[in-house]
Amino acid sequence: METDSAENLKHRDLNWLSFNARVLQEAQDKEHNPLYERMKFLAIYSSNLDEYFRVRVSQLRQMKRVEKSIRKKLALRPNKTVKEILAIVKEQQEEFGRIYNEEIIPELAENNIVLVPSEKYTNIQAQLANIWFIAHIKNDLETIIIDPSKDKEIFLENQVLYFCVTFTNSKKLGFVKIPTDTNERFVDLGKVKETHNITFLDDIIRYEINNIFNSETIEGVYEIKLSRDAELYIDDELDGILAERIYKSLEQRQEGQPTRLLYDASMPKPAAKRLRKLLNLGKIDMMPGGRYHNFNDFFKFPDPTENAALHYDKKPFIKHRELEKSTNFFKTIQKKDQLVHFPFMSFNYVEQFVEQAADDAAVTHIKISLYRVADESVLTTSLLKAIENGKQVTIFIEAKARFDEENNISWGRKFEKKGACVIYSYPRIKVHSKILMVIREEEEKSRRYAYIGTGNFNGETSKIYCDHGLFTAHKKITKELERVFKVLEGELIIPRNKHLLISPFTTRRTFEKLIHNEIEAAQAGKKAQIIAKMNSLEDPDMIQLLYKASQAGVKIRMIVRGFTSLIPGVKGLSENIYMTSIVDRYLEHGRIYLFYNNGDEQMYMGSADWMTRNLDRRIEVLTPIYDQDLFSELEDILEIQLSDNTKARILDEAETNAYISREQNEKAIRSQYAIYDYLKSKN
Repeated sequence: METDSAENLKHRDLNWLSFNARVLQEAQDKEHNPLYERMKFLAIYSSNLDEYFRVRVSQLRQMKRVEKSIRKKLALRPNKTVKEILAIVKEQQEEFGRIYNEEIIPELAENNIVLVPSEKYTNIQAQLANIWFIAHIKNDLETIIIDPSKDKEIFLENQVLYFCVTFTNSKKLGFVKIPTDTNERFVDLGKVKETHNITFLDDIIRYEINNIFNSETIEGVYEIKLSRDAELYIDDELDGILAERIYKSLEQRQEGQPTRLLYDASMPKPAAKRLRKLLNLGKIDMMPGGRYHNFNDFFKFPDPTENAALHYDKKPFIKHRELEKSTNFFKTIQKKDQLVHFPFMSFNYVEQFVEQAADDAAVTHIKISLYRVADESVLTTSLLKAIENGKQVTIFIEAKARFDEENNISWGRKFEKKGACVIYSYPRIKVHSKILMVIREEEEKSRRYAYIGTGNFNGETSKIYCDHGLFTAHKKITKELERVFKVLEGELIIPRNKHLLISPFTTRRTFEKLIHNEIEAAQAGKKAQIIAKMNSLEDPDMIQLLYKASQAGVKIRMIVRGFTSLIPGVKGLSENIYMTSIVDRYLEHGRIYLFYNNGDEQMYMGSADWMTRNLDRRIEVLTPIYDQDLFSELEDILEIQLSDNTKARILDEAETNAYISREQNEKAIRSQYAIYDYLKSKN
């Protein structure tokens, strides 16, 4: 594993692969994950890897263009890193294929579901495939034959499946676009006795390939997929990011630099070479794979048996003890702070808050930051209704939220058209905070109500992301949050704050001060402890400070879901840092930070990880937890996660991803399920 020995840091892009390996582990876990859920983990792994190549690997490729002397000065070694990435990915892809072919496919068959390849079609299945082909595919099929001696290149769309077809006694190559955008990927071929037969859309086209290229003699048919650079080609350093410029540049993603060609490993080398040259790729860009690609389509794999045992048990939403019975959220929140936890509770509580604000005659303002806007929902409908009802609605929309730019900007235009004040991105900075404020006239005074969360305002992702959200009317917190919105509105440059942590203004400085306090306590022989849960840990300065704290004797317990550049458990460096990662049914997404602080514990919750971008280049908001009941609730949740001995892996120097082992007769704790039970008992 590549590290920077001078800084004792892991390479973030290499360590990210260790995280995706944990996702792959879930696809293997028959004891805790039913069949269809393991298939979804294969889909998640595949989807993660696609984005990784489009974003991170493409960035490494661009580094290769930097002048060698500059790369050397900056200690950039993109070639070495990319080669190491490809070696690790190749090994993981082989394990992926083994799980799919040796575990998933046989287990599907045991449950009377058979994926039938084209070469095993019965006469009836072949007829059904032909009928489907004629009815749904034939008239819209895009095909082309390329002669490499005349045509020097071919353009393949980003992330789209194609067949590359070779012909007998010819160096020509045929290409067929597999139309998964207009057709379901999986086609039902009917039930025979108790067996349900399903085939890939790809196989139906493969079966008809001789009729598609009837003027040539087919030699081989190989599935391929090209990934292109996902970055937008906009110079945002000059005059600010305008939504219009981003919107117009989205099409460039389809034309961006190729970063990986995934191809069927059975393709003969001469054909692969001709294909590589047509696409102007280097050898390093070629990634051999299996017969099928785009496994993220397995999110929608049909279950014709409707067998509940093949899926996770459904867990009904827990009803919040206060908000569920409340007919007036403002009175409830004014009386006491309220905390919600997703996906264990319904996102409807946030939607109801906005809905009540939209209808409440006393409400004058609604302000919200939207990082990833959901499709039409109660929340978006309520915001539109608030505008119609004469409220002053201010919506900050992050136009640079990768892969959501088009949807975000589209919604921004809808809100603008209705009369909202819509503010888009700023140059060199993203707004990643999850914040909402409602201002209400009460007894001739304005009272502020706020929601500060760890996750996006998105009802769909709230069903699969583990997040927390705080409703509060705390005067000092809401006053400072109003200043954050004034920064977004351009009325303030720097918000004064003593309570909230606000990036890029005070978050880093406050965290550093809190860690230094623990160091001083440890050096004085007092108890010193830090518990931190986040998605990713990358900032070099924070890591060096954590190393310093470890060496001073501070006990540091961390839960990091994704990648980490910190190397835990190294004697003399980080032996007091113990780090685990939880990958399970839901995506761990909450950020919680707890400092012992000489017995006067301080806890913060919000949107920021300990990454340089979250500390210095994004608008982030973390809130202190002042309500003692809610403090204890989050502390209990943290403790459950720290005790996980079922889905927690130890993050160590060797990156073994070993599950935490249980002592004989020790109670099994699967934290996501234990938290559900805990919240159910409290509510």
